[in-house]
Amino acid sequence: MKHKIVLYNPQAVFYTMPLGVLAVASQLDREQFDVRIIDGRLESNPVETVLRETRDALCLGVSVLTGAPLKDALKVLRAVKQERPEIITVCGGWHPSLFPAEMLAEPSIDATVQGQGELTFRDLTARLAQDAGLEGVAGLAYRDEGGVRLNPPRPLTRLELLKPPDFGFIPVERYFALKGQRQLDYITSIGCPFRCAFCADPFVYQRRWSGMGADHLGSHLAELHSRYRFCDLNFQDETFFTHKKRVAAIAEEFLRRKFDFTWAATMRADQGVRLSEEHFALCVRSGLRRVLIGVESGSERMLERIKKDTRVEQVLQSAAMCARHGVAVIFSFIVGFPGESENDLRDTLALVKELRAMSPRFETPIFYYKPYPGSELGADVLDQIPKTLDEWGDFDYVQGAAGPWVTSETYRLVERFKFYNRHAWGQRAWHRWPLTALSRWRCRHNYFDWPVEKLILERINPAPDLS
Repeated sequence: MKHKIVLYNPQAVFYTMPLGVLAVASQLDREQFDVRIIDGRLESNPVETVLRETRDALCLGVSVLTGAPLKDALKVLRAVKQERPEIITVCGGWHPSLFPAEMLAEPSIDATVQGQGELTFRDLTARLAQDAGLEGVAGLAYRDEGGVRLNPPRPLTRLELLKPPDFGFIPVERYFALKGQRQLDYITSIGCPFRCAFCADPFVYQRRWSGMGADHLGSHLAELHSRYRFCDLNFQDETFFTHKKRVAAIAEEFLRRKFDFTWAATMRADQGVRLSEEHFALCVRSGLRRVLIGVESGSERMLERIKKDTRVEQVLQSAAMCARHGVAVIFSFIVGFPGESENDLRDTLALVKELRAMSPRFETPIFYYKPYPGSELGADVLDQIPKTLDEWGDFDYVQGAAGPWVTSETYRLVERFKFYNRHAWGQRAWHRWPLTALSRWRCRHNYFDWPVEKLILERINPAPDLS
């Protein structure tokens, strides 16, 4: 008889495919396990669905991100443990990777997986099926009668050595419908080699990185494209453009196979300037339509403080190349870092405006710094961050107020700037020209007092909740 494994992806407002639980599910032996993936975003009553599926399950695995997804995960885990105290519950993802032992203080969690979880969860479920202990399962922390046990970490595994993600576990067509386009999500690499002080990645992966080769990737994408006929491919890698030779090989593979879909990926500014015009043109010919560049700050002083290891000049050079080739860019910024001065903020807002004016296809979202423990910068504000799992569940990383180190005046300025900068540039529409013209005037003169038009528009069309 097969053992049933239930995997849960918590609720969120974005419809990126649940690649984490998909990767974990794909490694399990189909002859030994009956695997069910439940996505809280697709369920009208996720708790009820999970309770029904776990009544005869051996194990419940949950992917956990800090913030609202953690809050939803706790609700599900507690409900399941109340109904079935004997079921083994396992959490993986960013929060368990940062708090492997602390999460086990929660009675509804029996084990946590750190870092790359595919093989760890595979080994764990094999032990559970044999009713064996969990000693020595690399990358796992668990609780037993003797307390919390921390097993040794697991080395990074090359993605080619793992079974490819089996999208048959999820309703792909439903995600296409929710996204409003036939867009497939995919990951080609694991980890990140950089040292950004605000990011938890250096802590979780110890600055290690591994990416699959072009042949391996092309072969699997050809199979997926034949099955799902997607029109766009959204690479969810932390840093897709890490090695330019690999990127060029992937672009050549796409052209060789005559793929007709477009694609989008992440890029650092210093990676962009290392690409030649020929290499970038090759990517565009292969279907590249958009990149995401984490700029973070327009202040050279702050870029040094957060150890971004990029410069403003590199951002502008990469932006110019994208504009020349007609590639869209999302330049993400973070304001409100501890120690950020008025001059630093002014430099950031100036760079935001400069980038927005370069191309109607450029977007410049601005977020507030929220500390992730485990990051180097987060250690500076440990006394001002949550201490319990429930507090972390209410700690929203995307929207909400800035940290306590940001003054109310700065917060008000940034919120007004975000509104007017969003409407000042971009695609033009004749019926919006009065707001566009007024927004451009405000941005050029840095005048954001009396934001009457902002209040009216946001009352008519409130911004969606994000998490």
